[in-house]
Amino acid sequence: MAVRKKFPYKAAVVACNGGCAAAGEEPGCAFGCLGCGACVSACKFGAIHLPPNGVAEVDEAACIACGACARACPQKIIRIHDCANNIVVKCSNHDPGPAARKQCPVSCVGCGICEKTCTAGAIRVRDHCAVICEEICLSCGMCAVKCPRHAIRDLHGILTPQT
Repeated sequence: MAVRKKFPYKAAVVACNGGCAAAGEEPGCAFGCLGCGACVSACKFGAIHLPPNGVAEVDEAACIACGACARACPQKIIRIHDCANNIVVKCSNHDPGPAARKQCPVSCVGCGICEKTCTAGAIRVRDHCAVICEEICLSCGMCAVKCPRHAIRDLHGILTPQT
């Protein structure tokens, strides 16, 4: 059920894109979604589901940003974000570049291209992973377009393809 919201509103976002090797035979990212369903159980509004790839997805229309899913997540990769800013980092991997590259074809490797591209100075690489300061971000999407690993995404699929 969709909830009537006044723009700008907030909703949960899962900082994992599901590209890790956890879906295969090798051990995956230690920082990604486990697909345990704790967030699904915690959400009383049916705003989170587990698709076949096993990575939690949020239905932004149904989410009321209560934060129950974020508190329930054992990996602490779900956060509440301002939906006026549709650019997000869909990775939580803090391993150095070579290790992150082995675990996931779309993980952030901390290359810094996004940081150099951002004219607003809203993005920084911390612990080998990009972090966007939503208060400063202009949502121009240049970081998402320039990200060579596609770890930074446009949630609406306008600048980057939806997965």
